[in-house]
Amino acid sequence: MSALAGTTGRRRIYLMRHGFVDYTSAAVRKARDPSIAVLTEAGEFEAKAAGVALSEVHFDLAICSGLKRTRQTAEIVLMEHPNAPALEEEPRFGEVRSGQYIDFHSAEHLAATMTFTFEQAGEPGAQFLEGGEKFSDALERILEGLSDLLIRPGWAIALVVAHEVVNRMVLASVVGAPIGASAGFEQDTGCINIIDFDMVPTEDGTGTQIERGVVKAVNLTPANYLKNGMNLRSLEAIFTRPAPGT
Repeated sequence: MSALAGTTGRRRIYLMRHGFVDYTSAAVRKARDPSIAVLTEAGEFEAKAAGVALSEVHFDLAICSGLKRTRQTAEIVLMEHPNAPALEEEPRFGEVRSGQYIDFHSAEHLAATMTFTFEQAGEPGAQFLEGGEKFSDALERILEGLSDLLIRPGWAIALVVAHEVVNRMVLASVVGAPIGASAGFEQDTGCINIIDFDMVPTEDGTGTQIERGVVKAVNLTPANYLKNGMNLRSLEAIFTRPAPGT
């Protein structure tokens, strides 16, 4: 099986969150659909910084969730890789599906609502807003997608560009924490997480399976590694900070 140099059966995923977007833009509010949000100038800068930071990493696979903001981020990162693999889409790494569009009366109101919603993810039957996807169901599909990726043959290092809650759930799962603990893993826009997975042969010898996962790095932000001045949580920053160029 493919493996990181000097190891046997170890694979690495560079798990990113997409760059900064403006969920309160005129286009999003008119369509009443946050899924159409695209990177702002700040988000493009974050993706570029991540691409430069990762420029010496050889990616065997590059995957995004399919939403435009993750595709944009991945494409900008891969511009720093002349021999980059073709970008693939994996919908199972898509953001948790919401049940309604929030008619917010202020950015602060929206930030507070979203923060509360995500922090309740560990409650039995908790949904992403009324009528939305259950967080437990989202976790199941995300981990299914992750498992299928890891048992896929022929690669050692992959770039995966996904979303805040998706990344939080993956990180919590890797360390064996319950779904409610995902709220404790901050994911700033454009951040990079590094996770290694040890893969071993299945008992029947026909494939591989995950033996363990180890978190090597969390929430690295190449545009500002020391997070100087980054005093807001990511949701607060997105919903209360004016987006450059808008």
